[in-house]
Amino acid sequence: MPWTRDQMAARAAKELRDGYYVNLGIGIPTLVANNIPAGMEVTLQSENGMLGIGPFPYPDEVDADLINAGKQTISELDSSSYFSSSDSFAMIRGGHIDLTVLGAMEVDESGDIANWMIPGKMIKGMGGAMDLVAGVKKIIVVMEHVSKNGDPKFIPTCTLPLTGKNVVDMIITDLAVFQRPDHDSPFKLIELAPEVTAADVRGKTTAHYVE
Repeated sequence: MPWTRDQMAARAAKELRDGYYVNLGIGIPTLVANNIPAGMEVTLQSENGMLGIGPFPYPDEVDADLINAGKQTISELDSSSYFSSSDSFAMIRGGHIDLTVLGAMEVDESGDIANWMIPGKMIKGMGGAMDLVAGVKKIIVVMEHVSKNGDPKFIPTCTLPLTGKNVVDMIITDLAVFQRPDHDSPFKLIELAPEVTAADVRGKTTAHYVE
């Protein structure tokens, strides 16, 4: 049985460590904020200038002026701090963020990622994606294993415009988890969703990986 979006986020949350500074991308990655292990001290950072993001607010607690980079309403903590977007990107580009969890449209076997545009479709821009994949210490991608029309998303070579080359460390899909120890090694299948077999994954993956 494939993992749900929340279960995928919970699996990504297992990669967090006490004291980490973490940036969460748009979509499924935002759900990681609600799955941080109890007792773990993790500081969430947002490109639009916030350090220390709390969980999503209840409807009666929503502040329309308090949003993350994906324009979702969020909550603040007693330890939250605010600063300019330029300072926020200085944190990212300076290598001060330990981990980022991003969505993607494609990831290839070399660790390239395409997650910001489909040619011919209107877009608002890349946002902070290029800076995140270049400046953050560990890159985790969380995505559905196949597209809406059934095409594999973990493929030999990305066909969409790239966000970054050879940057992805771990891939978490609704079917499986792939990881590599360094950027010179191939991805290895390390975990399967319940009732999903290695053959199921192979049948929906065109990228080379180690089993």
